[in-house]
Amino acid sequence: MELGGALKNVVAIAAGICDGLGFGDNAKAAIMTRHWREMTRLAVAQGAKESTLFGLSGIGDLFATCASSHSRNHSLGIKLGRGESLEQAQSEVAQVAEGVHTTRAALRLSLQCGVELPVTEQLAALLFEKRDVRHAVEALMGRQGCAE
Repeated sequence: MELGGALKNVVAIAAGICDGLGFGDNAKAAIMTRHWREMTRLAVAQGAKESTLFGLSGIGDLFATCASSHSRNHSLGIKLGRGESLEQAQSEVAQVAEGVHTTRAALRLSLQCGVELPVTEQLAALLFEKRDVRHAVEALMGRQGCAE
């Protein structure tokens, strides 16, 4: 599923931010889980089967990208979490981190489908509206719990 392959780059940036901030594995797992649910809701709204996101194009790819030291998106997130601007982080990664562009595309698609994407929304605020990284993460972690 193409959406799974694209959207995992968004959460890889968010997971990298958690690492750059020095958060533990539980915080990163919470972000990854919440984003995986976002991916699933958006994909299902586009006609995919939820079970597709349980496979390699969903969970498998998401785990690998969020944990890999070779992931451009995760590396970008680490730099953002350490306080670098998007421009600084992009120049240091020196390759395109697709998750930046995918963040905007996912938000446009979510508006068309009426699907809420809280992780993606906070990441977009951080990337494009200069929201403070700690405020974005705190907003996500402080969200009211729901069935995810």
